[in-house]
Amino acid sequence: MFKDNLIQLRKLKGLTQEALAEKVGVTRQAVAKWEAGDTMPDLNKSKLLAEVLGVSIDDLANFESVENMGLGIPPKGKHLFGVVTVGEKGQVVIPAKARKLFGINSGDQLVVLGDEIQGIAMVKSDQFLMFADQIRASMEHPE
Repeated sequence: MFKDNLIQLRKLKGLTQEALAEKVGVTRQAVAKWEAGDTMPDLNKSKLLAEVLGVSIDDLANFESVENMGLGIPPKGKHLFGVVTVGEKGQVVIPAKARKLFGINSGDQLVVLGDEIQGIAMVKSDQFLMFADQIRASMEHPE
């Protein structure tokens, strides 16, 4: 897993082994050994690798593309929770992993936002209204 993820992410970022090694402060040979699965970086180097490659340490070490519909590792903080089916009346079931991560519980209200180019997004209504109030206040009292 780790070695495959490292190779995929390095290539996705357009980095050579040498360029990645320089960013992390190791030799090209160290990166080659990590990619071959001969050795593993220590925790500090793993953290640097994850930062340079824009992913979490957990995803760098453990990500399996099967969990992400065969797609590569998503950027840090981005998620693909799976496919949902829209019911006859437009209802959508939010995957359990997404509900847990975002603290969405039965009875919560969500605001559905849409952009014809970027798509649909759902935000908890209390968070959306708080954000809207902050925008309104900043417009009324510009600094």
